[in-house]
Amino acid sequence: MTSTFPDDTAVRAAEELREALVQYEIAADVHDGYGLALVSVSVDLIVWCRGDQFWWRTGWNPRQRRPVYARHPLVEPDRAAHRIALRYAELRQIHPLPESRAAYSS
Repeated sequence: MTSTFPDDTAVRAAEELREALVQYEIAADVHDGYGLALVSVSVDLIVWCRGDQFWWRTGWNPRQRRPVYARHPLVEPDRAAHRIALRYAELRQIHPLPESRAAYSS
């Protein structure tokens, strides 16, 4: 994939996506390097940012034995965040987060 954007575009887009996910009460981390940025939403949901799009895994195609991905333009981080929030909710139904534990005091 050839990019017509400067190298920092992926990082800026990833940061915008991370900020947009806050409205859905989803915390995420951004990692970057080599012209690619990752938005780590959860163990089973990573969003890649490069070129002109975000993409993330949405499932598995058993017939072709490969993952299925969703894509969204980098210029629409708010709309991408909405779609990612829907996927996050699906994954939380399949794999609920552990209940928080009370902090131990000494």
